[in-house]
Amino acid sequence: MTILLETAFALFAGLMMTRVFKYSGFEFPDVTAFLIAGVLVGPYVLGKFHIGFRTPDELAQVNILSNLALGFIAFDIGSEFRMTQLKKMGKVATFIGIFQAVITTILVDIILLSLNLVPVPVAITLGAIASATAPAATLMVVRQFKAKGPVTELLLPIVALDDAAGLVIFAVSIGTAQALMGGSINLISIGINPLIEIISSLILGGLMGIILTYLEKLFFSNTNRLSMTIAFVMMTISLSSIHFYIGKILISFSSLLVCMMLGTAFCNLSEYSEDIMKRSERWSAPLYAVFFVLSGARLELGVFKYNAVIITGIAYILSRCVGKYFGALWSSTAMKCNSDVKKYLGITLFPQAGVALGMVVSAQSLGEEYGGIIRNIILFSVLIYELFGPMLTRWALTKAGEIEPAKPEHKNRLRFK
Repeated sequence: MTILLETAFALFAGLMMTRVFKYSGFEFPDVTAFLIAGVLVGPYVLGKFHIGFRTPDELAQVNILSNLALGFIAFDIGSEFRMTQLKKMGKVATFIGIFQAVITTILVDIILLSLNLVPVPVAITLGAIASATAPAATLMVVRQFKAKGPVTELLLPIVALDDAAGLVIFAVSIGTAQALMGGSINLISIGINPLIEIISSLILGGLMGIILTYLEKLFFSNTNRLSMTIAFVMMTISLSSIHFYIGKILISFSSLLVCMMLGTAFCNLSEYSEDIMKRSERWSAPLYAVFFVLSGARLELGVFKYNAVIITGIAYILSRCVGKYFGALWSSTAMKCNSDVKKYLGITLFPQAGVALGMVVSAQSLGEEYGGIIRNIILFSVLIYELFGPMLTRWALTKAGEIEPAKPEHKNRLRFK
């Protein structure tokens, strides 16, 4: 079976799994179906019977699709940072978004380091990944059930800020982890290089966004403008892989931050951005599906026979939830938010998927051994979060009085529509 046919089969399996969920009555997000389908068509389940991806090497040959999808995920996140929306966010959303992300990272780091079940670089990287949430799952619940109220109004901008803060935290943490692996811990490797990477990424992404905005004006068709946008995202992903040294200082870029800044600059500067982003969502949907299926296919089921991996995964999930809940509680209390926001906002931040999986791809720079541990723990946690996270989000918003209980006939219409 060729790689192209295997990829097509992976997409087909993911889409069919969404139908299985739908007609079984389970109201899970599509990303959960894609991940489960990926596990099934991966080398550790159906792959053993020569169906789907038979070996990890075959999965490695389609890494370009994962990197491309990762770039578009970051580009979409960047598009949420329009100046008009930033003005509405105010200091409340900004403070809560950043504070709870940092608290979550610190708590997960402390718990994992205390347990001493994984190497220090792995624990540090997992702590950084813990800061990210799943905007797609959260938005799905809000839109599907038409949630409206103080919690929802804060939730949407916080999710975007949370992922942006998470990308910055991840850049610093991965630099620290790489320094620890190299055995040379110094100011340059831990402090200067990650800072240079963040600044360089923002500059490159902003510059590419300005150029894209100018070039879009040369076309009179939004179809051609969309093609130019897709080309620029691909070009930006490629450029972000460049790295070089100036003396002892490493000049490198984070593809996540670069593409996020590209989306931010483009959506604030281009008058055509709103229509282009709507068209881009339609084009990138199959790519996202393949990304999640491939992520699920990389889950090495054999690692769960080791108690250390199971305990670490459970510790990661629980400590992250505690960090999100109390981080949101403390920060919303400091900003004098109402009681519903204090009690329920943290619960709505539990889902985790796309951005975290994107960070996992970047974490492969730590090597196959450490990268494999991180990948399997995060994929395991994502499956748990995506199964229960959206349901908890719905419950929290309902308790806050921002979702009206559906009538029996409405439930049937939602299920079988």
